[in-house]
Amino acid sequence: MVVKKLPHHLKMENNFIHTLCSRPVSESIVADARAKGVLIDCLSFISTEPIENVEVQQEIEHALLLDTTVVFTSMNAVEAVAEHLFDEQPAWRIYCIGQTTKQLVEKYFGAAAVAGTADDATTLAELIITEEDIDSVVFFCGDQRRDELPGLLVQNNIEVEEIIVYQTMAVPHQISKKYQGILFFSPSAVHSFFSVNKAPSETIFFAIGKTTAAAIKSFSDNRVLVAAEPGKEKLVALMLDFFTGSN
Repeated sequence: MVVKKLPHHLKMENNFIHTLCSRPVSESIVADARAKGVLIDCLSFISTEPIENVEVQQEIEHALLLDTTVVFTSMNAVEAVAEHLFDEQPAWRIYCIGQTTKQLVEKYFGAAAVAGTADDATTLAELIITEEDIDSVVFFCGDQRRDELPGLLVQNNIEVEEIIVYQTMAVPHQISKKYQGILFFSPSAVHSFFSVNKAPSETIFFAIGKTTAAAIKSFSDNRVLVAAEPGKEKLVALMLDFFTGSN
């Protein structure tokens, strides 16, 4: 595993709140934060790529022919499956997590395909369980997917066919700069960060959801704030509200 040094352009500027975002956000978000006295350094601690082999391709193409219930818990899975779409849309009823994933589902499969959404995996599983006519789902996921959703579904006699369509790789960076706040969007990024770093006790962590917060707490006793809704914009807004009282 290659550990990267902090890029030289991420230097300390006085009179600003300094924060680290563990995945890219738009230039407009960075500019808005700076105008409010908060600098955001963006540095990805994980990378993802679709799995492109004959077996996965065949599994996806077979699923596209089914009239079935489909689950997406990440935008990466949606993108990976969408690569195999052609002119015809599948007869899927899709359940997904978060606004970004929902927007991608609507983009590729149409808004009518969205049968339900939730803010986290457990709530999404509970929603699916309440649907009396669902006895099986196809779950498109990554190689480091969490156990909550498939575990709950199986416990409630719903068959889960998992198709792993992307993989996640750690990209750890050694951080020398002291940040007042650090934003995390996945447990994988948390593990990558803490594999080579420790944070000062005064650093505030911001987590996209409960599972990410739990991952942070397994490494640090620092304060962790959790976004009320999933989404990059929501987490940045939480951070800005905390440090400036304005989002």
